[in-house]
Amino acid sequence: MQIGPHHFSGSYFLAPLAGVSDRPFRLLCREMGAAFSYTEMVSAHGLLHGNPQTDGYLDRDPSETPFAVQIFASEPEVLARAGAEAVRRGADLVDINMACPVKKVCGTGAGAALARDPARVEAAVRAVAAAVKVPVTVKIRAGWDANELNCVEVARAAEQGGAAAVALHGRTRAQGYSGRADWSRLAAVKRAVRIPVLGSGDVFSAADALRMKRETGVDFVLVARGACGNPWIFRELRASEEGRPAPRLTRDEWAATILRHVRMQIEHRRGQRPRELPAEAEDHAVRELRRHLLWYTRGRRGGVAFRREATSVRTLAGVEELVERHFPRGSPAFELDPALANDPAAET
Repeated sequence: MQIGPHHFSGSYFLAPLAGVSDRPFRLLCREMGAAFSYTEMVSAHGLLHGNPQTDGYLDRDPSETPFAVQIFASEPEVLARAGAEAVRRGADLVDINMACPVKKVCGTGAGAALARDPARVEAAVRAVAAAVKVPVTVKIRAGWDANELNCVEVARAAEQGGAAAVALHGRTRAQGYSGRADWSRLAAVKRAVRIPVLGSGDVFSAADALRMKRETGVDFVLVARGACGNPWIFRELRASEEGRPAPRLTRDEWAATILRHVRMQIEHRRGQRPRELPAEAEDHAVRELRRHLLWYTRGRRGGVAFRREATSVRTLAGVEELVERHFPRGSPAFELDPALANDPAAET
């Protein structure tokens, strides 16, 4: 299984998640068994102008190879220059986001708006492919809305422009993240192009990922919201690929992973802002991680009480205290209650 010259040990990837797919989370998911991961969406303009926040998106663990950077803009020349800059800074693969439904992004002609015109798609891919010597991939949606379902045409245009792979989210831009993803569109794109196809949308469990691959024939599956609070989904998928049962998640492993994630986030923050006082860096890092803390407890019996207090926690010690108090060893608080589950935040 490969994209361009890059071979992958499995077919289940962590999707690019805005505000989520940072260095610590990508590393956790890869350690759990994700065969590959992307950075969160990076502004091509920000990358070219040296925006400090944008620079932080390109931070990676040395073990993260190949390293894939997802960029967005509406202008082919800007995308090309940003792609070259990403490669200069270590990218082994450049992905162009043509799927983000956010109004602020689409209003500039980028994201899902770029994919409304297959000719523009081809021009953008061709410009980036000419500027870099690494594989160029794209992520698209089923279409703009129910009256403009053009993913097959867009996928073909991307292939014609030199894309090494195309990822498809089965919803339209108008749907955002509501309703259901139309997996039949994944199968249609897979039949229409010769390059690898990555499927995305409504993968909330390992069973969903396995079913998507089986029913649509996609080469790879992007796990997005299903990995939020559950990086162990990749351990299940890796076990399935290797024909063995997945280890059962214990309360102690769960708690240790949460605390390790917090520590990694603090270290990441300090590495990005070395002049920040340690206490200030810890405070910012824990606040940045709060959404993950809520996701980790989703569906667990002790989660409601934990989440009431987690919104004000500001230190690693505070997180540890909350975990021990609301999820003590041997307590039923750690048990899953399907009635309490809900969907995590959005993917792009």
